[in-house]
Amino acid sequence: MRHNHNRIGSGILGWILGACAIAAVGLMGFSPLFERDDPKVTLSCDGYWNFSTPIEVSVEDASGLKSFNATIAGPHEDWVIIDETQSSKETKKHFQITPPKGMRNAQAQSVTLKIEATDNSLWGLFMGNTTEQEMTLIVDQRRPALAVITHSYKIQKGGSALVVFKAFDDHMKNLTIETTIGKTFIAQPFYKKGYYASLLAWPVQNESFSATIVARDKAGNETRSAIPFHLKDHIYRVSNLELSDAFLDGKIAELANTYEQTVGVNDRLEQFKIINEKVRADNEKIIHTITAKVSNEMISDFKPLPFYPLQNGQKVADFGDHRIYSYKDKKDFSSAYHMGLDLASVSMGSIKSTNSGKVVFSQTNGIYGDLPIIDHGFGLYTLYGHCSQVNVREKDTVANEQEIAKTGMSGYAMGDHLHFGILVQGIEVRPEEWMDSKWIADNITSVIDTAKMFIDSGN
Repeated sequence: MRHNHNRIGSGILGWILGACAIAAVGLMGFSPLFERDDPKVTLSCDGYWNFSTPIEVSVEDASGLKSFNATIAGPHEDWVIIDETQSSKETKKHFQITPPKGMRNAQAQSVTLKIEATDNSLWGLFMGNTTEQEMTLIVDQRRPALAVITHSYKIQKGGSALVVFKAFDDHMKNLTIETTIGKTFIAQPFYKKGYYASLLAWPVQNESFSATIVARDKAGNETRSAIPFHLKDHIYRVSNLELSDAFLDGKIAELANTYEQTVGVNDRLEQFKIINEKVRADNEKIIHTITAKVSNEMISDFKPLPFYPLQNGQKVADFGDHRIYSYKDKKDFSSAYHMGLDLASVSMGSIKSTNSGKVVFSQTNGIYGDLPIIDHGFGLYTLYGHCSQVNVREKDTVANEQEIAKTGMSGYAMGDHLHFGILVQGIEVRPEEWMDSKWIADNITSVIDTAKMFIDSGN
């Protein structure tokens, strides 16, 4: 009997121990205390270092961080940059890695960054999870070479200009032209390796303008060079316009029935305000996105002919006209800039593309009506609004003097005419400049010819 009791007691004890073992395994498998994920390390650099810009390091782990260390190995010496043990259980830690003083003047072409981080997990016999990362960093402390070769002498408010420059770096990351208007222009490779060119634009809405070429390499070194344009102001018309009941009940009511932005809006003035501001902004966003693109292929020359899209076309509205609208006692309740040149000749007049190009848009676009847009290269685009008939489709190539459309009244138009617009990298500019052969010669073709002579001379 006693023997049976011993066997039963041993069985119960074994069952208890087995249950405890299963519980322990379950605890280790599912408890956060035994999480098995290695700490996650994120670095701000991508393989290049200029020694001046600290490398930002973020370390994360759900169980908290126990230790972190970073060392840099050079050709002849190793440096311990960080060696920390955490008493708290922070789940995220941020570090900056900077070279020690003795290393800043090192002439090494590359160094190796080694990072090790351990978490507070009880996994691995209570040793925690450890991640180890090793990255070879190319050391580059030299700024890119940058020099302006030539540029248009002046730029007019609402107008265009051109700059050609030289830029070189073994590890070049990007070249941009930053401006005080919030627009960044992209330069296109020009003529020979190491040279770049770009058209620029000063928006009519901005009172001042300046542009600076910025060259950045992969290590974060940067060189800046201001383009010394002479700024020329231009006074644009301000038109105070009184809305009529006939206009609100006619054209605006007609348009309000076609635009989704005015669905459910019955007030005539509110309909006008939405069409004049919201619909216009939505339509212009489409235009700006399409015309902001610049090719990254090398351009060797650029000699546009003066644009003359409508034979015997007479100007009926100016570019840059700031229109301010009132209705009876409601003064200045809406406004907009007219961002093209309105030309009229005969009903359904023939519209021709004076310069060759590629059709990048050919659809109805809100207030602009049926609208083809042509890319002429070098970031220069033309658009043709309110057409009654469009003869080209997207991706078509158009030739000089090819008829692309006919004038009309589609969209927000009160009479048959052409709304002719020119854009430089998504910015509307004065069409009159690009319709003037002397302006093109002085500001575009002669600048390019001078730049090519300079480049060919080997300077």
